[in-house]
Amino acid sequence: MRHAWKAIRIWSQSLVAGWNHFWFARTDPAVLCLLRILTGTMLFYMHLVWTLDLTAFFGPQPWLSVEALQKVHLAEGSNWAWSHLQLIQAPWAVWIVHLAALTVFLMFALGLFSRTTAVLSYLLAVSYLNRISLAEFGLDRITVMLAMYVMLGPCGARYSLDRWWRRRRGLPVDDVPPSTAANIAIRLIQVHLCVIYFFAGTRKLMGGSWWDGSAMWLSVANLEYQTLDLTWMARWPLLVTFLTHLTVWFELGYAALIWPRLTRPIMLMLAVLTHLGIALALGMPTFGLAMLIANGAFLSPGLVRGLLEPRWRKSLAPQPA
Repeated sequence: MRHAWKAIRIWSQSLVAGWNHFWFARTDPAVLCLLRILTGTMLFYMHLVWTLDLTAFFGPQPWLSVEALQKVHLAEGSNWAWSHLQLIQAPWAVWIVHLAALTVFLMFALGLFSRTTAVLSYLLAVSYLNRISLAEFGLDRITVMLAMYVMLGPCGARYSLDRWWRRRRGLPVDDVPPSTAANIAIRLIQVHLCVIYFFAGTRKLMGGSWWDGSAMWLSVANLEYQTLDLTWMARWPLLVTFLTHLTVWFELGYAALIWPRLTRPIMLMLAVLTHLGIALALGMPTFGLAMLIANGAFLSPGLVRGLLEPRWRKSLAPQPA
């Protein structure tokens, strides 16, 4: 019995140590800083698109009024969320506020006053999302999720105007210390992504077309979403069935197979193929790109630094004997 309790105690201690290492280990913020650039750029682009017909969505007489939005939320039994855009009436004020938001998103992407613009970017993205909640898509939710987690860590420690400005002032910038906050932010993105894929996969299991293998054909043959003509797949029913079941397998297995180093490259490759397929064939390039940005959380800091920092890439190169 004493040996059994000792084994349980050792197992419990290793479990706690593993948990603490997973969440609270220090890591190089290179990956987080890359995600800041990509997320900020996506936020800037998404909200720049609103500029094409800004007052129609956020002006004094929008297509979706605040009153109608409140009634819809009350009918659905959900709480109505506040947005600063509800307070704006004059068209000139809408433009000023919108241009200010675009400036914040651009500063966030460039890494200027990173810690402040990261928080402001998240709050602004949520505010826009709340104002047009009946016109939002998965893209909006993914980018808001990324902005929320990126702001938790030192997202401007690398690849930012903040770092360039510190160098210009003669401050030490060569050594960026590993950060617990950066690790927590990356882990939250990784776990959240696993949850998204798992529930996407289980949701598909509720549809008969994913069981009989026809779901992929129903998607590519839908003219509403069709970008490329893939109707030739009708002559290859086995390929359609294979791609349908591969999609479900990928989403259900992602949460388990993305963590081991042996299977992680395979899952990331499947993620690239899946979301590039969505982007190119189903007319949703921005959503596919946002999901690939989220998958970037599983890249290693060494790989990111090797790609973005010439000096680091040179240090990784094999030295002559």
